[in-house]
Amino acid sequence: QVTLVESGGGLVQAGGSLRLSCAGSGRTLSDYDMAWFRQAPGKEREFVASLSWSGGRGYYVDSVKGRFSITRDDAKNTMHLQMNLLKPEDTAVYYCNTRPPRSEYWGQGTQVTVSS
Repeated sequence: QVTLVESGGGLVQAGGSLRLSCAGSGRTLSDYDMAWFRQAPGKEREFVASLSWSGGRGYYVDSVKGRFSITRDDAKNTMHLQMNLLKPEDTAVYYCNTRPPRSEYWGQGTQVTVSS
Protein backbone atom coordinates (compact mmCIF):
# COMPACT_ATOMS: atom_id res chain seq x y z
CA GLN A 1 0.00 0.00 0.00
CA VAL A 2 1.20 3.51 -0.80
CA THR A 3 0.69 6.71 1.18
CA LEU A 4 0.35 9.90 -0.88
CA VAL A 5 0.89 13.46 0.34
CA GLU A 6 0.12 16.46 -1.86
CA SER A 7 1.79 19.86 -1.56
CA GLY A 8 2.58 22.99 -3.53
CA GLY A 9 -0.79 24.67 -3.74
CA GLY A 10 -1.39 28.34 -3.05
CA LEU A 11 -2.92 31.57 -4.21
CA VAL A 12 -1.87 32.84 -7.63
CA GLN A 13 -3.13 35.41 -10.09
CA ALA A 14 -4.62 34.37 -13.41
CA GLY A 15 -1.85 33.64 -15.89
CA GLY A 16 0.51 32.49 -13.18
CA SER A 17 2.08 29.12 -12.47
CA LEU A 18 2.25 26.57 -9.69
CA ARG A 19 3.99 23.23 -9.32
CA LEU A 20 2.22 20.59 -7.28
CA SER A 21 3.99 17.63 -5.75
CA CYS A 22 2.74 14.20 -4.71
CA ALA A 23 5.15 12.36 -2.43
CA GLY A 24 4.76 8.62 -2.17
CA SER A 25 5.84 6.34 0.66
CA GLY A 26 5.39 2.66 1.28
CA ARG A 27 5.66 1.68 -2.36
CA THR A 28 7.18 3.20 -5.44
CA LEU A 29 4.91 5.33 -7.61
CA SER A 30 6.29 3.65 -10.72
CA ASP A 31 4.40 0.53 -9.65
CA TYR A 32 1.16 2.30 -10.57
CA ASP A 33 -0.58 4.31 -13.22
CA MET A 34 -0.85 7.63 -11.37
CA ALA A 35 -3.13 10.61 -11.78
CA TRP A 36 -4.11 14.05 -10.53
CA PHE A 37 -7.70 14.90 -9.72
CA ARG A 38 -9.36 18.09 -8.54
CA GLN A 39 -12.53 19.13 -6.81
CA ALA A 40 -13.92 22.63 -7.10
CA PRO A 41 -16.43 24.02 -4.59
CA GLY A 42 -19.86 22.55 -5.16
CA LYS A 43 -18.64 20.19 -7.89
CA GLU A 44 -17.70 16.55 -8.12
CA ARG A 45 -14.08 15.48 -8.14
CA GLU A 46 -12.75 15.26 -11.69
CA PHE A 47 -9.80 13.75 -13.48
CA VAL A 48 -7.06 16.18 -14.53
CA ALA A 49 -4.01 14.26 -15.78
CA SER A 50 -2.44 10.81 -15.66
CA LEU A 51 0.88 9.11 -16.25
CA SER A 52 1.45 5.46 -17.03
CA TRP A 53 3.54 3.31 -14.68
CA SER A 54 6.09 3.11 -17.53
CA GLY A 55 6.32 6.89 -17.84
CA GLY A 56 6.19 8.55 -21.22
CA ARG A 57 3.66 11.14 -22.24
CA GLY A 58 0.87 12.17 -19.94
CA TYR A 59 -2.83 12.17 -20.66
CA TYR A 60 -4.88 15.30 -19.91
CA VAL A 61 -8.43 16.48 -19.68
CA ASP A 62 -9.15 18.87 -22.54
CA SER A 63 -9.49 21.91 -20.29
CA VAL A 64 -5.83 21.75 -19.20
CA LYS A 65 -4.13 20.50 -22.37
CA GLY A 66 -1.20 22.68 -23.34
CA ARG A 67 -1.11 24.32 -19.89
CA PHE A 68 -0.45 21.47 -17.43
CA SER A 69 2.31 18.87 -17.46
CA ILE A 70 2.51 15.69 -15.37
CA THR A 71 5.90 14.21 -14.56
CA ARG A 72 7.43 11.73 -12.15
CA ASP A 73 10.78 11.79 -10.31
CA ASP A 74 11.59 8.17 -9.56
CA ALA A 75 14.68 9.06 -7.52
CA LYS A 76 12.45 11.00 -5.09
CA ASN A 77 9.36 8.81 -5.50
CA THR A 78 7.42 11.96 -6.29
CA MET A 79 4.98 13.01 -8.97
CA HIS A 80 4.52 16.61 -10.09
CA LEU A 81 1.90 18.67 -11.85
CA GLN A 82 3.30 21.80 -13.46
CA MET A 83 0.43 24.21 -14.00
CA ASN A 84 0.96 27.22 -16.27
CA LEU A 85 -1.37 29.92 -17.56
CA LEU A 86 -3.69 29.28 -14.66
CA LYS A 87 -7.31 30.38 -14.90
CA PRO A 88 -9.86 31.13 -12.17
CA GLU A 89 -11.71 27.97 -13.21
CA ASP A 90 -8.65 25.94 -12.16
CA THR A 91 -9.45 26.83 -8.55
CA ALA A 92 -9.92 23.57 -6.66
CA VAL A 93 -8.42 21.15 -4.19
CA TYR A 94 -5.98 18.96 -6.09
CA TYR A 95 -5.40 15.32 -5.19
CA CYS A 96 -3.11 12.60 -6.45
CA ASN A 97 -4.09 8.96 -6.58
CA THR A 98 -3.67 5.89 -8.69
CA ARG A 99 -5.64 5.50 -11.87
CA PRO A 100 -8.23 4.24 -11.39
CA PRO A 101 -8.32 5.87 -7.96
CA ARG A 102 -8.47 3.80 -4.80
CA SER A 103 -10.51 5.07 -1.90
CA GLU A 104 -7.85 4.25 0.64
CA TYR A 105 -5.29 6.42 -1.15
CA TRP A 106 -7.13 9.77 -1.03
CA GLY A 107 -5.16 12.32 0.97
CA GLN A 108 -5.93 15.83 2.17
CA GLY A 109 -5.15 17.41 -1.16
CA THR A 110 -3.64 20.81 -1.75
CA GLN A 111 -5.68 23.97 -2.35
CA VAL A 112 -5.12 25.96 -5.54
CA THR A 113 -6.80 29.34 -5.76
CA VAL A 114 -6.53 31.44 -8.92
CA SER A 115 -7.66 35.04 -8.65
CA SER A 116 -8.90 37.00 -11.62
